Amino acid sequence: MNVIKTNIEGVVIIEPRVFADERGYFFESYSQHIFEERVCNTRFIQDNESKSVYGVLRGLHFQKPPFAQSKLVRVIKGKVLDVAVDIRQGSPTFGKYASVELTEDNKRQFFVPRGFAHGFVVLSDDAIFQYKCDNYYSPQNEGALAWDDPDLNIDWKLPIDKIILSEKDKLNSKLQELDYLFDYNEKQY
Repeated sequence: MNVIKTNIEGVVIIEPRVFADERGYFFESYSQHIFEERVCNTRFIQDNESKSVYGVLRGLHFQKPPFAQSKLVRVIKGKVLDVAVDIRQGSPTFGKYASVELTEDNKRQFFVPRGFAHGFVVLSDDAIFQYKCDNYYSPQNEGALAWDDPDLNIDWKLPIDKIILSEKDKLNSKLQELDYLFDYNEKQY
């Protein structure tokens, strides 16, 4: 497993070691002890999967304490642009984002720690997206950040008229309007 640092401390790209031949391929998608050794000490307790069509943008979502979540995400089929935005007040990278293309071919994974808003947009005809979470989902503790906040200036790699949002995601707040920010100095794991 190769761990690649991004422009934001704690947000990393993980490239698994893939064994491929004429029969297909094999790779270890997750190992708790290797993850703890090379990334951080967290324990994932819930797995989720979604299927979306071209242009669907899901995000930018986060969970407020005590249900804050770290996520380890990957694409099983298709291609997405995955984005993590730092919403930790006092962080030197507050309001900045890290992004990566996750595809069924590159088999990369993206680790998004607590303290970040997370989202993705589908760049292929469709995509199957999987993620591991280190805390349970709680609708009462849900938070969301506007995908098109001009202060974030995220390049989603698609024309705006191709973006498909849920009704809920059309109402997300801009960073300066969020009613909750994480504390950079508070331990997130």
